[in-house]
Amino acid sequence: MAKLWGGRFSKNTNELVDAFNASIDFDKRLYHEDIRGSIAHAGMLAKCGIIPAEDGEKIIAGLKDILADIEAGNFHFDVALEDIHMNVEARLTERIGSAGARLHTARSRNDQVALDMHMYMKREVAEIAELLLKFEEALLTVAKKHEKTLMPGYTHLQRAQPITFAHHMLAYFNMLQRDFRRLLGVWEGADMMPLGAGAIAGTTFPIDRFMVAEELNFGTVYPNSMDAVSDRDYIIEFLSFASTLMMHMSRLSEEICLWSSTEFGFVELDDAFATGSSMMPQKKNPDIAELVRGKSGRVFGDNMTLLTIMKGTALAYNKDMQEDKEAIFDALDTVKMCLTAFTPMLDTMRVIPENMRKAAAGGFINATDCADWLTKNGVPFRDAYKATGELVARCIELGTDLENLPMDEYKKVCDVFNDDVYSAISLERCTNERTVFGGPASANV
Repeated sequence: MAKLWGGRFSKNTNELVDAFNASIDFDKRLYHEDIRGSIAHAGMLAKCGIIPAEDGEKIIAGLKDILADIEAGNFHFDVALEDIHMNVEARLTERIGSAGARLHTARSRNDQVALDMHMYMKREVAEIAELLLKFEEALLTVAKKHEKTLMPGYTHLQRAQPITFAHHMLAYFNMLQRDFRRLLGVWEGADMMPLGAGAIAGTTFPIDRFMVAEELNFGTVYPNSMDAVSDRDYIIEFLSFASTLMMHMSRLSEEICLWSSTEFGFVELDDAFATGSSMMPQKKNPDIAELVRGKSGRVFGDNMTLLTIMKGTALAYNKDMQEDKEAIFDALDTVKMCLTAFTPMLDTMRVIPENMRKAAAGGFINATDCADWLTKNGVPFRDAYKATGELVARCIELGTDLENLPMDEYKKVCDVFNDDVYSAISLERCTNERTVFGGPASANV
């Protein structure tokens, strides 16, 4: 098939070059945006008197027919036509004749693909925002059920201080709130209309870019034509957001893998959101959490791919930029899939408070509160810290804990101790007296 750009060439493109150059296998998912943008462009050309009004009507009607064919599965995409833009335009011209050849007036594939991607990103960001909010709601639901469920908090994966499960879940909620804020920034970057920038320097035709922007619901228009066709930072912003979100989800996934193990026994995943072993009949594996943890690396790779593509491209458009699509499409699909699977897994997860409480009772996680009690009773903190450390060592020798250590053992270390210390180091009090803003006390949560 003759190329729409082939006027200057005397030979047909080698088939290998066609295959190497083509993007239709992956950019055909932009068909809706491409046709919607072309309809807006044709309407503007007709209203501005750049093409006859009747040609504008034919173009718009023809594009709507092509959209219906694609959605019905009745459209053949031709690799020789390289991309979604030329496939649609060639089919349009076949159907309506010379009027179809007027559609590309005052635009380039450079600003056309930029428009498609901006529109596509806005649609995808809206879908991901909805999924992210559902994930946040799931965390809040779990937290609300476990405002008083005690568990050990960890540093270095060692038991550190008592907290509540609600406090732990809200830590992830706060992370996701910041992720949502970053996603709003992605939307803002995508909400700029590039059409009218042409290949690099705009056009001499008297087009109305703001009319197209209004028709396509864009908040603003790119003020520089070179930037408009070569900008991919809004995509990089999304990939950065996606990488951070996946990192947060991966951290929670790691904890769910630990918590659902026999060694922890803090949670049990619903049978509908776990898998078994083909060999070991007793197994119940946290595959969703493991896959989310693994897929985070995939999204990180997509982010690095686009940064590497863009770092050496002089202004304005370069064919390298075609490589942005597979990376962004993969990241979008991965993030949506992970959010879609993770949220119901969290919703249906059974928390086992008694195992959390049992774990909190071990590991001397009230030792800091013991030292604080001494400090509140006049002992310098460093002396109180040393004394409590000696008590912990004594408990280990005796095979007991601070709550059950006899008072005479306390007195051997520091004669300031009295029976009030037992109340001060109860796990409930240790948790609920941490009322400082951001602390785990039930009142705060």
